[in-house]
Amino acid sequence: MADEPNNTPPPPPPAETEPTPDPENNTQTKQDKGSKKNMFKDLKVKHVTGILSLVSFVFSLPILASVTWLLYMKSYDCEWLFKLPRLQIGISVGLILVFLVCNGALLFLRARWPMVAIIVVTVPLTLMFTVGLALLGSNSLESRRVPATPLWFKMKVDDDGLWNNLKGCIYDVHVCQDLAASSMPLKPSDFNKKKLSYVESGCCTPPEECHMRYVNATFWEKYDTPETNPSVNADCNAWKNDRDVLCYDCQSCKQGYVKALKSKWSKLGVFLVSVAVFLIACHMALFLATMWEIHCT
Repeated sequence: MADEPNNTPPPPPPAETEPTPDPENNTQTKQDKGSKKNMFKDLKVKHVTGILSLVSFVFSLPILASVTWLLYMKSYDCEWLFKLPRLQIGISVGLILVFLVCNGALLFLRARWPMVAIIVVTVPLTLMFTVGLALLGSNSLESRRVPATPLWFKMKVDDDGLWNNLKGCIYDVHVCQDLAASSMPLKPSDFNKKKLSYVESGCCTPPEECHMRYVNATFWEKYDTPETNPSVNADCNAWKNDRDVLCYDCQSCKQGYVKALKSKWSKLGVFLVSVAVFLIACHMALFLATMWEIHCT
């Protein structure tokens, strides 16, 4: 008997079963994602603090340049008669200390003691800001006892003994002689267009309200004006064509000399205020970033 064919269908293949999730693997995956996120945060915060540290260092470099400028200007414009070189040396030493403190606090104190670092940095920068305001002649800080302020300069030039020495010094540095030599070929209209310094206009030429006729830079002819006329500026009578006198005894000469010194020292005041404000803001931002790095990452 022949074998009958087997029409029974083959059994279906076993269904693929989904792997059961392993709780340990899920936990490890979440931890890996969390660690990567925290690492990204750490890198981001460190990037910010690094940029702020670099910016504060770069913008503290002009402090060293200002020290060079201060030491250069100490014997200029007869300032040694005011004993200003002592003040300039003192400010220079203070600025060097500010530079060292700002950058030393970044290197050694910021990572371990950020609160101490911000205090150590803020104190000298605040003092630097205060000195800058005083040099600018701030009403709340300006005093006759604070050197290199506008009131202090005015008080000094009003001292007849000191002013006599200043007149001799201005004469010895040939301010008016050089003006006369450089203005010899100029006509009156050309001389009126010439830009004069405060000392040249105050000490070497008479005031404009005297209406004298120009001959050369240090020789002016007076018009017939009664000396008893109260409307006439006293400097008009003080002017002499003698090159040893000129307008050295005029109030305009004192005012011009004070303006020259104020202009120089106010530039230093603007620099100190600007750099102090910027560095304080930069170090405060760096302090906040450091605290975030320590406590929030």
